[in-house]
Amino acid sequence: MGAAMLDIELLRSFVSVVDSGGFTRAGERVHRTQSTVSQQIKRLEESVGRPLLVRNGKQAAPTEEGERLLTYARRILALEQEARDVVARPVVDGVVRLGIPEDFAAYRLTEMLSDFARSRPTLRLHVRCGLSLHLREALERGELDVALLKHRAGQSGGIATWREKLLWVTSRKHPIDMSRDPIPIAVSEQGCLYRNQMIHAFEKAGRAWHIAYTSPNLPGIQAAVSVGLGVSVLPEVAILPDHQIIDKAHGFLPITNTEVGLVVADGASPACRAMADVLAQFYRDGDPRKAA
Repeated sequence: MGAAMLDIELLRSFVSVVDSGGFTRAGERVHRTQSTVSQQIKRLEESVGRPLLVRNGKQAAPTEEGERLLTYARRILALEQEARDVVARPVVDGVVRLGIPEDFAAYRLTEMLSDFARSRPTLRLHVRCGLSLHLREALERGELDVALLKHRAGQSGGIATWREKLLWVTSRKHPIDMSRDPIPIAVSEQGCLYRNQMIHAFEKAGRAWHIAYTSPNLPGIQAAVSVGLGVSVLPEVAILPDHQIIDKAHGFLPITNTEVGLVVADGASPACRAMADVLAQFYRDGDPRKAA
């Protein structure tokens, strides 16, 4: 690959472009303009003497050489961060205040959090579950250090973003007659992104609806759907065996314009940033709501 040393910042931009699939979002992640990121990738390609990305407009995918470098780049960046943490880490890790959406709490994300806490005996981990609206407000008030927040696709902010896969569901045993007028729905409390998206979808389709069941938590909505009290929108991993997916034939297209963003408060401690790195890696490896 040549004698030149690999620049950490160039590697960071390269990994960000691959992970986000393009230059624009990669620039947001590393706080650089799209053109700056593009120039950094060119410098890295010149350094190694090989093309690393196949460009298609703003999109980009790794070449065979890029795939090989990617593995090493991740290891180099992880080792560099680990070295920084070891040097900067205080004797006591302190407190990490984490906010997560309520529907993540029952899945294997909590196992990862437990592993993280056990690996840091001097750390106090405080996890708060709730609506993204309330978690964002808590973050702005300085009550949280790290948060996973649901928002509309394309909304700026955060160090990483992942698309949500949402589906319309009804009861398998007691399905709602989709020709009913109005159609009963089961929703979370006001301020819930899914609730707003559902109602907007009904209005857009010109369908009448009424709220038949409101619950502050996911199990309540899941149960209401199971027994046929109303239809709802759920993340794919929260759909139960006694739920039936409502497809396009019923006039409901999947809601595709929602995302989950990872946000870290300004001035967060090394432990908080380590927590964010673990969450980001966990998301890249697979959906954090899947059962173990």
